[in-house]
Amino acid sequence: MTSDTARTTDGTDSTDSTGVTGDADSVPTAVLLIAPRINETGLQLRTAAGRRGLRAYTATSWQAPRELLGSTVHVYGGPLFGDAVGRELGLGLLEPAADWLTRLPLPLTGRRVTCTALAEARRLRRPAFVKPPADKLFAARVYPDGSALPGPEVLDGDTPVLVSEVVRFDVEYRLFVLDGAVRTGSRYAVDGELSVAPLGGTAGKVPAGAAGEAGPVGAAGPAGEAGPVGEAAEVLAFTRDVLAASAAGAPLPSAAVVDVGRTENGRWAVVEANAAWASGGYAAAPDAVLDVVLRSAGPADQLPTTDRPFLRDLPEVVR
Repeated sequence: MTSDTARTTDGTDSTDSTGVTGDADSVPTAVLLIAPRINETGLQLRTAAGRRGLRAYTATSWQAPRELLGSTVHVYGGPLFGDAVGRELGLGLLEPAADWLTRLPLPLTGRRVTCTALAEARRLRRPAFVKPPADKLFAARVYPDGSALPGPEVLDGDTPVLVSEVVRFDVEYRLFVLDGAVRTGSRYAVDGELSVAPLGGTAGKVPAGAAGEAGPVGAAGPAGEAGPVGEAAEVLAFTRDVLAASAAGAPLPSAAVVDVGRTENGRWAVVEANAAWASGGYAAAPDAVLDVVLRSAGPADQLPTTDRPFLRDLPEVVR
């Protein structure tokens, strides 16, 4: 029998026959389970969880920790980890609809986007940006034509893909959205290259009243705190328009990530939307990111009815 050791929020290690760190009696009512290949965001979330009294486990295997069965568990990790542990832990993993981007008005997307089957995309005879809607089944990039896409020996033809006209983004931002309002954000790319910087406020935290339904963009925060200015204000103003249009005709789950960018012609456009529980935070405020992650990946039986259409279909894992 093999045993695994997991690291807890207090930095200690212990191992028992269940393969999970900690004394069974010490497991709190809420746990943040982090995927084995922990990234910088995972480390920040582990610290943020500890600050608010949550217990964080960094898994060391791709199996649901037996000690956590029956506990209130939230998860942060990629789609593969979510699929591996989600059903057994009773998780409800929220993700935007595959065709969300296609349902937004053209002025917000800045290009035509369609959701189709991979078999159809293979027939393209022009350059196009092609990506899987959620899982990273193949590289999301510009393909010269459909013949360069993964063939039938790699992926089934009925695999859904997003196909869009080619646009160039000069700068790109990630926004963490909770209940229709931006909670925090970060720049993550300039001219297609990684370039990380916080968005407005302190360490990427959006001041109260700066975006969403809480108030007008640029409004003062608590105690007269100045709202975001310059490019940050533009990002939040555009995202407010996106979320309003989304609520009207292309709903998102209550917790999600929306990426936006400024194109080479100077206009703002939506890049994509993704699951918060599987997205990097870059320079966004960790405590606000945690708020969004906890809602996006927690007990399925605690989800409101309005979020149920956005549940990821979790496989039954046979051990």
